[in-house]
Amino acid sequence: MKTSRRKFIGLGASVLSALPFVNAFGKGRMTPATKPIVVSTWNFGIQANVEAWKILSAGGRSLDAIEKGVQVPEGDPKESSVGLGGLPDREGKVTLDACIMDEKANCGAVVCLEHIVHPISVARKVMEETPHVMLAGDGALQFALQQGFKKENLLTKESEAAWKEWLKTSKYKPIANIENHDTIGMVAMDAKSNISGGCTTSGMAYKMRGRVGDSPIIGAGLFVDNEIGAATSTGVGEEVIRIVGSHLVVELMRQGNSPQQACEMAVRRIVKNQPENSKQIQVGFLAINKNGEYGAYALQKGFTYAVYSPEVQNKLFEAKSYY
Repeated sequence: MKTSRRKFIGLGASVLSALPFVNAFGKGRMTPATKPIVVSTWNFGIQANVEAWKILSAGGRSLDAIEKGVQVPEGDPKESSVGLGGLPDREGKVTLDACIMDEKANCGAVVCLEHIVHPISVARKVMEETPHVMLAGDGALQFALQQGFKKENLLTKESEAAWKEWLKTSKYKPIANIENHDTIGMVAMDAKSNISGGCTTSGMAYKMRGRVGDSPIIGAGLFVDNEIGAATSTGVGEEVIRIVGSHLVVELMRQGNSPQQACEMAVRRIVKNQPENSKQIQVGFLAINKNGEYGAYALQKGFTYAVYSPEVQNKLFEAKSYY
């Protein structure tokens, strides 16, 4: 039986479309997608990735992996920039910010939340159980308690001692790469190629009462577009908010840039907008695309990030930097 040239071409196209390959945004050669994959910010990303990988490697959903992963630093009293043991504001109050976003653009966030160890889980409840995206302050706490979360004292003896020592001078100047103003941001793609992300922090140490950075703001500290990829940020959130940083990174990937290129372009935008201030602070971006490719870039040297995939077995890297 003869097969016409047209039928042969059509048959070949249908076979190729069934293969687990993606051609990111119409550019470059077709390459196999790396999945599952999870990437997260800073050194504590290594342990966070371990918990996330347990879910991803078993075929679980990326959203579940994100929640379980970032709960690790949230619950560690020795980590002074996330969750329990976080350094307080100027009044000695530990206030937490977090957001989460899934592959369907569902999202939830909490800001200035006190007394709850895992704000990422409260953010997920906001996403799944309310018509809102964000709850703040006392309202966020009231909602958390209604959802069965336990009220706890988040100010450890170590963080309280550090705050009292700070009060002697009350000097407020965040130091780049000293994790007193940083975040865990995590983005992941599961075996079904669905992408989710989360971001959680206790914010800048000794911040003004009520200060909110980029971490809980969808589009600033985190953004997910399941067609393209996801990005998260860390560092001085005010500068990330000015450029809606994570959304910018994803949109730059939509235009055909790799995760690495997109992160670099976002950092250069900050330098362009704040040429002098950018020399004194740290901001870093971390991103993945639908191919499972990842990239990271920062203003200053010292920004580290962790990657866990079938090819990269949970390794820590230092991002390239502008300065």
